Amino acid sequence: MKKTVKDYIRTIADFPHEGIMFRDVTTLFADARGFRMAIDQLLHPYAGEEIDKVVGLEARGFILGGAIAHQLSVGFVPIRKKGKLPGAVISQAYKLEYGEAVMEVHDDALMAGEKVLIVDDLLATGGTCEAGIKLCERLGAEVIGCAFVIDLPDLGGRKLLEKLGMNVHVLCEFEGA
Repeated sequence: MKKTVKDYIRTIADFPHEGIMFRDVTTLFADARGFRMAIDQLLHPYAGEEIDKVVGLEARGFILGGAIAHQLSVGFVPIRKKGKLPGAVISQAYKLEYGEAVMEVHDDALMAGEKVLIVDDLLATGGTCEAGIKLCERLGAEVIGCAFVIDLPDLGGRKLLEKLGMNVHVLCEFEGA
């Protein structure tokens, strides 16, 4: 039977705390065929689209985004947690399940008018990606899409991003949190 991307993802119960079913993509990344399949499928809807940069959200979005940027022969821009980037940055706060966090990008990472694809491994509530979108737009870039390996539809992230007018592409879904 032919494997799908979902078949390469390991589920770890009660991590990082009780009641959470952690979707571990490191098993996907560790398998050459699985990783290649994920990158190809993440890229597929954007074939022929003009993309100037790929933006990866910390941290697993760096792995996926770097590979996608390489395939497209475009630059890669990391959006990181507060305090991780040297030099001048712009910041964007976003809500977490309990509290708030801040994402940052270098203030010269994107140019006005550049078209970007945002990439991450998991779409849950959509807060991290929403912060990434806002950072890109504040620099004048146009987000042409948001691509994820996994969607947790019960948490509403896709609906949030689509309300923002985003084109959302996911490879697989898992129920629950």
